[in-house]
Amino acid sequence: MAQFVKSLFLKLGYTLNLTRKIIINLIFFTLLFLIFKSLSTDDMVSVPKNGALVLDPRGQLVEQKVEVDPFDAIMGEAISGDKADPEVLLSNIIKVINNATHDPRIALLVLKLERLQSADITKMTEIAKAIEGFKASGKKVIAVGDGYSQGQYYLASFADEIWLNPNGWLILDGYARKQLYVKSALDKAGINQHIFRVGTYKSAVEPYMRDDMSEEAKEANRLWLNELWNAYKTTVAKQRGFDTDNFDETISDLVAKVELAQGNIAQYALNNRWVDKLMTREQMNKTLIEYVGDKTQASTFDHINFQDYLIATNQEQLPNYQQQDQIAMIVAKGAILNGNQPAGTIGGDSTAALLRKARLNDQVKAVVLRVDSPGGSAFASDVIRQEIELIKASGKPVVASMGTYAASGGYWISAAADKIVASPTTITGSIGIFGMFMTFEDTLSKFGVYTDGVGTTDYAGFGVTEALPEGIGQLIQLNINRGYQDFLTLVAENRNMTVEQADKVAQGRVWSGVQAKDLGLVDELGGIDESIALAAELAQLEQYELKLVEKELDPFSQMIQDLVGQTYAFMIEHEIIKPDTQPNYASILIKQFKSQLGYLTNFDDPNGIYSFCLTCEIN
Repeated sequence: MAQFVKSLFLKLGYTLNLTRKIIINLIFFTLLFLIFKSLSTDDMVSVPKNGALVLDPRGQLVEQKVEVDPFDAIMGEAISGDKADPEVLLSNIIKVINNATHDPRIALLVLKLERLQSADITKMTEIAKAIEGFKASGKKVIAVGDGYSQGQYYLASFADEIWLNPNGWLILDGYARKQLYVKSALDKAGINQHIFRVGTYKSAVEPYMRDDMSEEAKEANRLWLNELWNAYKTTVAKQRGFDTDNFDETISDLVAKVELAQGNIAQYALNNRWVDKLMTREQMNKTLIEYVGDKTQASTFDHINFQDYLIATNQEQLPNYQQQDQIAMIVAKGAILNGNQPAGTIGGDSTAALLRKARLNDQVKAVVLRVDSPGGSAFASDVIRQEIELIKASGKPVVASMGTYAASGGYWISAAADKIVASPTTITGSIGIFGMFMTFEDTLSKFGVYTDGVGTTDYAGFGVTEALPEGIGQLIQLNINRGYQDFLTLVAENRNMTVEQADKVAQGRVWSGVQAKDLGLVDELGGIDESIALAAELAQLEQYELKLVEKELDPFSQMIQDLVGQTYAFMIEHEIIKPDTQPNYASILIKQFKSQLGYLTNFDDPNGIYSFCLTCEIN
């Protein structure tokens, strides 16, 4: 009885504490809403005349933001305690630069990129095109910073000048593909992994069957990593006006140059012509004042930041009457799962529903499917592919536009398009299939726990607490083989190949966009603009409106979504919180574990068949 009472009070205490947190967070969000409402009046956001636009995006650069569940947002730390990294839309950055190009009030673009995360070369290339358009209008671009990551520096190289703090940092270390291998750890724990795959280079499951990277995986990874690194070096060298041999690719070369700079990394960057000037923050500010003047009653140069300019220009936009033909753009970003999924994840049903919406809209004359995915469920991928086939059957052309990666299942959903456009640095291919699961009979036996019983067939009631029944593994492998053949047939039929030719470029091997074009896996090299232009050409459209087809949020969910982003930006802007500028190595390790192992628990293919590219993430 005493134990029951104790348990009752513990549950009651937990419930009261949870209720308290919910109420506090509700009050917090309500107050924030009122604050932002008061700050969002037209006169609070004004664009300076002859001022600078400071491009200072904060967070991960993404094609589509992850949808914030209102309940999770209200609960806050009550459930998980996790704080998601902020996100910034690639399309918003491009939109802001393009608007500033034609805005007579903006005289200068200042790139301040220190808080821009996950800046991969493919997305940065899209932004770089907009920066080149800004420069072509006769306006100047200056990059400023205490330091630059490799991705940030790629974008900074498009500036007319690059300034670096005298105590700053800038080392370009190239690309790598490294991951954790856990076979021995699983063996020690008595966990038996059962792996089924097709494709010599299908390495997504290697971390569970080996303690190192296979020679086949190393060969394939070196090929596309070198392709990306050469693209990076060629572009930066061209922008900075030096040869690609200026890059330090041996540690001895790097050490020698840093020694000449007396151990000062910033001086090394200046000596190596990575940057043009070493300046303190105050020196940078004073020099920028010489370009655009200073703010009234302030000691800083006259400017407007990225977020405020986005708000201001959105307020100034003319209403869209949607009277003309449209090209629908649908973003397929993230892992591919079954059913309906929130934005930021591809759902077989939810993404197919967006495609169906475009198909049934008479104003839509063509569709661009923007793919940024390493793959996932083969079943969900085919649900999406079937809807693409229906769009084509309705007479509307479909163009697949590949982003950072469109591999495995990402290629599956792209293959059926009329045309495929990839960036030169897109990571694609990885045409292969795998399935895997683990059984824990040996782990449980260490604790004296066993599974036994009877069934009406040899395989009735099989579960993960017992050994794999004889013949079940063969059955699963036959299913995996069939999935691979279906994938090859899909590629062959849509890419004008024989199945044998498709198999030669498949086998789970990853290719860069350039390599994929040479192999016939994509049609053209380009980005978002080229994909849209191609869709217009296929639909024979001279005038059209670009329509983003996405999941529509209810007003409350949209308010929460906006508040989460605005809250972070507000707190950063007013230094209520400060993002980490130095790496937290424990956090990095945990994220690597979650990234690598997460798909095992999240994937939900009904047949247990997956087309996923774990290799696609680079370090």
